Order: sequence, then structure tokens, then C-alpha cells
Amino acid sequence: MSKRRRRKVLPAEPIHCQIEKLSHDGRGICHLDGKTQFVDAALPRESVMAKYVSTRRSFDELRALEVLEASPERETPPCEYADLCGGCSLQHMAPDAQIAFKEQTLKEHFAHFGGIEPEEWIAPMRSQGLGYRRKARLGVRFVPKRDAVLVGFREKRNSFLTDIDRCVVMDPRIGERISDLRELFYGMEAYRTIAQVEVACGDDVAAMVFRNMEALSESDTDKLIAFGKAHELHIYLQPKGPDTVHRIWPESAGRDDERLSYRLDDFDVTLQFHPMDFTQVNAEINRSMVRQALDWLAPQDDERVLDLFCGLGNFTLPLARKAGQVVGVEGDDAMVVRGRENAELNGLDNIRFHGANLQGDFTGEAWAAEGFDKILIDPPRSGAQEVCEYLTAFGARRIVYVSCNPATLARDAGVLVDKGYRLVKAGVMDMFPHTTHVESMALFERV
Repeated sequence: MSKRRRRKVLPAEPIHCQIEKLSHDGRGICHLDGKTQFVDAALPRESVMAKYVSTRRSFDELRALEVLEASPERETPPCEYADLCGGCSLQHMAPDAQIAFKEQTLKEHFAHFGGIEPEEWIAPMRSQGLGYRRKARLGVRFVPKRDAVLVGFREKRNSFLTDIDRCVVMDPRIGERISDLRELFYGMEAYRTIAQVEVACGDDVAAMVFRNMEALSESDTDKLIAFGKAHELHIYLQPKGPDTVHRIWPESAGRDDERLSYRLDDFDVTLQFHPMDFTQVNAEINRSMVRQALDWLAPQDDERVLDLFCGLGNFTLPLARKAGQVVGVEGDDAMVVRGRENAELNGLDNIRFHGANLQGDFTGEAWAAEGFDKILIDPPRSGAQEVCEYLTAFGARRIVYVSCNPATLARDAGVLVDKGYRLVKAGVMDMFPHTTHVESMALFERV
């Protein structure tokens, strides 16, 4: 029988750290006796006292306890829970510095992958930093020792929940309801068995999806409905898998009725979505992002455009207002259905939505037979390396790549450049203020 590994005993005394720079995940970096130290809540050029959180062979992890010499980029976080809550990691950093950090991260990734650099760096796309987040997952946990129900996000670098009363970065329709939500749970019979709450906001309506691991009593169901009425929220339950999600308030007329929506006024389109669908979390940035993507792609009324990883049609429908024909392709069949619903809702008959495996060669698919003049691609964090290997078969004059991961964007940019495209311009979009998430957009043109 193997012996249980002993937990390392961490040094008890705080140490002095002189921060040199930031890691890509927003932690300060310094060195002690040749060993790298990652320090949470510390900024470049700061002198801090920090305590050990963990230690490894090649690096240590610490957390700043006291700032001895503060950076001019440091500011007081707008949220009282910022030091503990893991929902945000850069609230102690001034907004201009956050943007500069994200731009530098994108530049470093481009440089790392073959020394690629755009011909033009575009000014960052910015939005308000508070009240912007429309999608989130709130954890729920009963703590017997405290006889309390906690509702919130995980603490930084552990599995505990932060005990919060409000969240200033979330849409106020949800963010200002955390304490009310906690009181609701504490008064329910199922206070031990609600695991999480998915929240989603449209322009006019916000929704909560309660993950109930056991069937709710009639009394508890009534309390959830009363909560929805009092705060003008749509209330859903999820007793098992995602396909069991259903609305209990307002009373549902069927799955097709269970929709939220948002507008893209620049293109006169309304997009409907189910609360569990993927949508962009920041409505202000999304509107600017769609506008910039179409400006860069410049679709014409005699052109055929391909939208890959199209989701429910966030780019596809605006493209259809400008291009002759648009093909939206998505790997999730539910999103293909949603895209078709949205095309019909907006009276657009020049769009075709298709489901396809975007990890292999799709150039032989029937929808690809006529080729494309221009292409928009908005992949997940894993990027689209395989897709980029096949895109050049279409000979599209322009490709706009929307990215949520600078590392995979840079890698895929290398593929496109090797296959005869030039990287014309690129820039970051601050979709997630106060976090280290780097969203960006790049334009490629055929040489």
C-alpha cells in the first residue's frame, strides 16, 4: 500500500517581494534565489509583503498582504469583495492599465508564434466596467457550522464560495439581488439541495435557472414563483441534465416560448435565445464588435459569406442584411435550430444554417460547393487550427477572426499566414473588464 503524500508545510512568515511584471493570468512575478514567485493582487514595480499559498519545485504561489510601495496603476477596487472573490482578478488595477496589459498579452502571443505582427494595431474596444455582465453561474452552498446559505462565486484559487451581498460587475437586475436570493434559499425546504443558479439577461427580461437536485415541494415552488414576480425575473428549474430545463414563471406555453432577446439596432435584427444558450456577456461590447467585424469584412450584396461557429446568428443575421448570401455553420445542433428561428423571426431568406463537424475537412459539404468571397470565424477558446487548414480552399479575399483566446488566435494566424494571407490589423476588445480574459479581432487578406 502506498503511503499518503504528506502536505508540504508552507513558510509561515511573509516575505518581501519586488514585483517585476505581470503573468498572463494577472499575477505579479518576482524571483527569489532564482525561483519564480507568482504573487496574487500585486502589480509591476510594487514592493509588497506576501504570504505563501503553495510551493512547487520550480515556482511558488503567494498572495500580497501589504503594499509597501504602490504602483501608480493601483486603485481601490469598486467591489468590497474583490480581494477574496474569484469572479474578478484585476479590480485593483486602473482600467487604462488593464487595457494596456491585455494589448501586451496579445502582442506577446503573436510574437511567440513565429514573430507575426499585424500591419496595424487597432485602438482597443472598451465599455463600462460595472453592471455589464449578462451571463454567469452563481454557486449555492449551505454551511452547517454557520447555519447559513452562501450565494456567490468561488474564492480565488480554492473551492470555497465567497459570501457576497451583491455583485457590481453583473447586470443590476441580478447583481443587486444576491442578498435577496440568499434569504430566499434560507427560507426554502430545499436549501441544502439547490446547487447553482445560471443567470441570463436579455434587453428586457432577466432569467434565473435553479439547479434543483431533488424535486421541489409545492411550497418551495411557490416561493420561487413569488420571487420571480417580486423582482420581475423569469424562473426556470433544472432537475437533471440541460434538456430538463423548463420555465415555471411566467407559465410556459411550450419550449418555443422560453426565450429572452436582444437587439442589434445597427442592423435592425432581434435575436432570441434560451437562457442556457451561449450569448456574449457584454451587450455594449457585442454591439461594437459586430459593427467592427462587418466594417472590416465589408460584405457586398453580390457576395457569398461564410460564418463559422455561428451560434444563434449573432454575426450571421447582420451579415445577411449586407451580403447576397450567407451560410452559417455550427457544431451544436440546438444552435442551428436557434439560428433558423432567428432568421425567420427577422424575415431573412438569404441565410442557410447548417450543422457540421468543424474539426475535420468540411470543404466537400454541399453548402461549401459554391465557395465563399469572405469568411467570418468566431471559434471557442480552443481555436480553429484544423479549420484554418481548410479555409484557404475557398480562396476568400478576406477573413475576420474573432477570438476569446490570444494564444490560439496567434497560433491560427500563423497557419493563415503560411497559407497565403497577410495579417492586416488586430486589436483587443474588453469584453470582460476587471478580468484577465483577452478578446480580440483580426483581419486577414489574401496576398
